[in-house]
Amino acid sequence: MPVAVITGAASGIGAGLAREAARRGMQVVLADRDAAALEAVSEEIGTNALPVPTDVTDIGAVEELAEQAYRRFGAVDLLFNNAGVMTTGLIWEISKDKWEDSWKVNVDGILNGLRTFVPRLIAADRPARIINTASVGGFLPSPLMAPYSATKFAVVALTESLAGELKMLGTKIEVSLLAPGPVKSVIFREPPPHAAQQFYGVMTAMLEQNGLEPDPFAARVFDAIDRGDYWIIPQPEAFDEGFATRTETIAKRMAPTFYGVEGN
Repeated sequence: MPVAVITGAASGIGAGLAREAARRGMQVVLADRDAAALEAVSEEIGTNALPVPTDVTDIGAVEELAEQAYRRFGAVDLLFNNAGVMTTGLIWEISKDKWEDSWKVNVDGILNGLRTFVPRLIAADRPARIINTASVGGFLPSPLMAPYSATKFAVVALTESLAGELKMLGTKIEVSLLAPGPVKSVIFREPPPHAAQQFYGVMTAMLEQNGLEPDPFAARVFDAIDRGDYWIIPQPEAFDEGFATRTETIAKRMAPTFYGVEGN
């Protein structure tokens, strides 16, 4: 049976990916720093799930995750570097700790996954795929969520570089960049600062109205993996128009415009 390792698997997109992997006959290794929620997802899946409480910002913990995955299942076929956090507010008012946490989870968490798993995947010399979770926000920056946009932009660049390096070395490892649009999850549940309250209200209302549930979202992701897609954009309606506009804006050297901001 194929083996999928999924970080951020205790809720939202990660839990949806875990359930979909199990539905498709895979064994799943679930990682998250919320041990109680992780155990609940594991119990829901059953005997094909291995929960490993993991803080992806801790390279030692990610190393232990890999050790347990290989000890239990002997191989890894899919690695989902999915754990992520979001912080809202004005750039200069967001605390240093929150900025650093965003970077440590959203970027260093992926880097730790790559440092730990890629050498093992190369040594195995068998087909595998790494899927890094960025966001539509990794292509379309937004006011009042700069830590998220900045780190997800970094994930887009990191993932393209990774794909090039693995191809350059002639490995059997494929790479995908996952860019979710609005998905109903706990990532946007942190209470906003005063400056972001209105923005937060608009975004949460939009999420409730237009956001996908994690399970149908995950089905779209696995369909894209089956096709061998590099760009996994399960909600093109949240991406295509904005990306086309942004690309044209850059090509024409125009100042950026922002949804909901007057005076553009």
